[in-house]
Amino acid sequence: MTVVKICGITNLDDALCAIEAGADLLGFIFYPKSPRAVTLDLARAIIADIRARAPQAQRARYVGVFVNEAPAHISQMMDVAGLDYAQLSGDESPADLAAIGCRAYKAIRAWDDDSAAFIPARAADGFLPDLLLDAHHPTRYGGTGQRADASVAMHLARRCRLLLAGGLTPDNVADAIRMIRPWGVDVASGVEAQPGKKDHAKVRAFIIAAKAALRAE
Repeated sequence: MTVVKICGITNLDDALCAIEAGADLLGFIFYPKSPRAVTLDLARAIIADIRARAPQAQRARYVGVFVNEAPAHISQMMDVAGLDYAQLSGDESPADLAAIGCRAYKAIRAWDDDSAAFIPARAADGFLPDLLLDAHHPTRYGGTGQRADASVAMHLARRCRLLLAGGLTPDNVADAIRMIRPWGVDVASGVEAQPGKKDHAKVRAFIIAAKAALRAE
């Protein structure tokens, strides 16, 4: 069944909605320029509160989204906040990814020969993607609401655990899954009432559509 990541969590109510609806991954953005950015203290409080009150939280994983931070700083923030994984969404190198180890994966916005170095040779654990593909934008690191390149996505989905992002909504996620066959899907703006605040009906509809997309096959 397709893994679902709800990204850009900024408050406890949205986090609980996503968990109770069946999200596998929750994303917390530590990039100050993002309208969905959170502080380390806020993320730590939300994660601790979810784990204390939601039984479903025991199976979910928590992802910190970082842009051009030092690997040592990322590892420290992960430990403090209680994060399971780090998503590197900036201009990080394969060496940066390796420095964090088996708790990290790279987000890319375009594919070239050098990108293959970000796909791990090891087997990931159950909820850790090998790679995230987002829409290309010349100046923004994700969260654009634009669609990723479908031909690139299909190529990557055949060779790794691909987490597909970019322009997904409750209305188009099932079609994207059936066409591309990614390991998982990632959404932020596509389930928002406004930047940084989720529309709970859209969150539930997105997760239902994503989980059901391949069920009849």
